[in-house]
Amino acid sequence: MHRELRFCAVVVGVSMGGVEALRVLLGGLPQDFRLPVIIVHHTSPDSQSNLAALLDSFCPLRIKEADEEEKIEAGTAYFAPPNYHLLLERDGTLSLSVDMPVCFARPSVDVLFESAAKACGPGLIGIIMTGGGSDGSGGLKTIKDMGGITIVQDPLEAEADFMPRSALAAVKADHVLPLKGIAPLLCALAERKKEQ
Repeated sequence: MHRELRFCAVVVGVSMGGVEALRVLLGGLPQDFRLPVIIVHHTSPDSQSNLAALLDSFCPLRIKEADEEEKIEAGTAYFAPPNYHLLLERDGTLSLSVDMPVCFARPSVDVLFESAAKACGPGLIGIIMTGGGSDGSGGLKTIKDMGGITIVQDPLEAEADFMPRSALAAVKADHVLPLKGIAPLLCALAERKKEQ
């Protein structure tokens, strides 16, 4: 991670309609994007997930499924494996958990967001995109409370609007944007230095 940068990571929560949303978001980030991106996409517990491999084939970023104790790196997007919670630790490594589902989900967006907020404090950017259910709303509030930046996809253009609407009911987001506007904002935020 770039220690001189204000932000240390981006976390993303997405569910129904997420494949296309992620294709647009990740496809809009350059290969040399200066932050790691950590993603929870709700999947079936017995899913043989190949989403990371699919997206990696046409997105500039390196995209992979997260491994236990893996150190996060700039220019890489990490996906939670099916049926595992994904957490970011204070030392910048990822950990996997089979704890009980949260908001009926494992992986849970809330689990990722809350662990990352504790690890990064104000140096975190949290994004909620299309999806059903309320998972991620509590975690996004934690990010906001810890001084991080909160971004929500505009519910009016989300394929499934419940998740972004739930997030907006819980948090006064810093940015509410159409999907195509999120990647350009991330690129601008990723260049901010600590003193800004």
